[in-house]
Amino acid sequence: MKKRVLFLCTGNSCRSQMAEGLMRQFYGDKYDVYSAGVNPTEVNPNAIKVMKEIGIDISNHTSKSVNEYINQTFDIIITVCDNAKESCPIFPGKAERLHWSFFDPAEAIGTQEELLKAFTEVRDQIKDKIHSYFKKGGKQ
Repeated sequence: MKKRVLFLCTGNSCRSQMAEGLMRQFYGDKYDVYSAGVNPTEVNPNAIKVMKEIGIDISNHTSKSVNEYINQTFDIIITVCDNAKESCPIFPGKAERLHWSFFDPAEAIGTQEELLKAFTEVRDQIKDKIHSYFKKGGKQ
């Protein structure tokens, strides 16, 4: 049976969406992967664009509220921003809780090229963190 992983951030628009897409791509055979936000908005077009650059399509993803998952059990809950960590509700079961804080690329300022650079950097940081954790079977 696959373990269940939930990525949480504030808006479920960038970081948690990219994490969900990356995790499904690389470890979807071993994990059921979900993402949500404490204040969901919409998936950021720049997140979609930088994920497509590496062959992962998240264009059909939607931003979801953490409340959609509140009565579900997860094996691992990963907050990817400080706000989500502080606002994360209590989930049933004994989920392992991890906190991986990443800069919010949606807050980047500059030209479109500079914005995409910020999204790419965060995407790559998330990818590296996922690989470093899950390659070892989910051990820090």
